Amino acid sequence: MSHLTSDESPDTDAAAREFTTHRGRLFGLAYRMLGSAEEAEDVVQDAYLRWSGAERAAITYPGAWLAKVVTHLCLNRLTSARVRRERYVGPWLPEPVLTDGGLLGEGGAGPLEAAELRDDVSTALLLLLERLTPAERAVYVLREAFGYPHREIAGVLDLGEANCRQLYGRAARRVAASDGGGARFEAPSPERRRELVESFVAAAREGDLASLEEVLAADVVWCSDGGGRVSAAVRPVQGRDRVLRFLLGVARKVEEGTRLTAAEVNGAPGFVMHVGRRVTGVATVEAGADGRIAEVRIVMNPEKLGYATRQFAAAFPEPTAGG
Repeated sequence: MSHLTSDESPDTDAAAREFTTHRGRLFGLAYRMLGSAEEAEDVVQDAYLRWSGAERAAITYPGAWLAKVVTHLCLNRLTSARVRRERYVGPWLPEPVLTDGGLLGEGGAGPLEAAELRDDVSTALLLLLERLTPAERAVYVLREAFGYPHREIAGVLDLGEANCRQLYGRAARRVAASDGGGARFEAPSPERRRELVESFVAAAREGDLASLEEVLAADVVWCSDGGGRVSAAVRPVQGRDRVLRFLLGVARKVEEGTRLTAAEVNGAPGFVMHVGRRVTGVATVEAGADGRIAEVRIVMNPEKLGYATRQFAAAFPEPTAGG
């Protein structure tokens, strides 16, 4: 994405500064709407172009104006995105973002900002949002992630307030029903989940099958998104024995020099698969009630790794050694 630019005009300079104060929130809105960091960046850039060409003296509340622009840009993209995903090869997963402040330093959450806003960019929730209509998704995201009252949501979407309430109620019920109460992934603390990921990464580095078996639940599911661009399972692999056999097969084919690094991905424990600073996969890990890994979702489609690769490269300006 091209960087925001300004000429020598003080008015243009002021407009760029004003936009920058809203940029992180706008990215967070677009990412939740689209499930793609690259597309979210494009939308934010388009919003800036509209902002720079607008009659800003007539805009009373810039944040609200920009949120409306971004929401409508996303709604325009969602219809074509749905068609593309229907033709997608293998499982479709949202484009991953690294949200580890410890790994990435100040602003490590990137444009997703504070921890309370990172909680609702989990891979699991983004997958549930895919089941909503574009309008339902917009209302749900504005209400749940950003706390917009229904009156303001109505203004953003150019709909009646009663209609927005109905859309939100429908969306919330569909998300709750699809989540199944979250029973499969209840329980373990964030610390325990991080320990699980670190144990998995250490065992994978050493090729320690016994330790891998110990951290995987009996009914573990491994879901790979290769998009037909790289070798990946076109269906989820289910069961500990099958997953272990699958991982053995992957280990034989993996590119020389590949390493795993534990990281926070979409607000949850996960890991990055990389050769030096070039990212080849990003995974989120869900823990089951028994304290073992219940599901791994890994994005390997190179077309979905551009944003995470830039984040990872920024975190490690020199090639990583031994991990």
